[in-house]
Amino acid sequence: MINAIRINENLTTTGQVIPQQVKQAIQEGFKSVLNLRSPDELGFVKDEQQVVEALGLHYINFPLKLEALNEELITDILTILEQMPKPAVVHCAAGMRSTGVALLSIAIQEGLTPEQTFSKARNLGFGYFEHVNVNPRLKQLFVDYVNKHAKIAMHSR
Repeated sequence: MINAIRINENLTTTGQVIPQQVKQAIQEGFKSVLNLRSPDELGFVKDEQQVVEALGLHYINFPLKLEALNEELITDILTILEQMPKPAVVHCAAGMRSTGVALLSIAIQEGLTPEQTFSKARNLGFGYFEHVNVNPRLKQLFVDYVNKHAKIAMHSR
């Protein structure tokens, strides 16, 4: 997919998708689209669900506002993502939220430490957490969530 980050064989992230990208996603074998945008966001595509479903893909819109993000919301999003048919495209406005969520998912599944997750992000060309203007509360929430849940995942194997 154009302007997308392939996280692994199951997850690809991007900013706002357009119908051409959805058609390309189908040709590449994708089965689902998870939209993290809120209907009140500038540029939200009102008929995206109809377009995506008409093309035969599974679609979920789970509005994610960073200021409202907490552990429970992260768990809800990761549960939805885990249950969606794969491979899936996860998108938001600019690809920040979607890539953060996808990286959290990988960190939990693979039992990665926050440092390993940030390293994976850098290797994918996504150095979001190194940006000076990243919200410290968000970074800490990410670190705490990975530390807590990756350990649980490792012990349940």
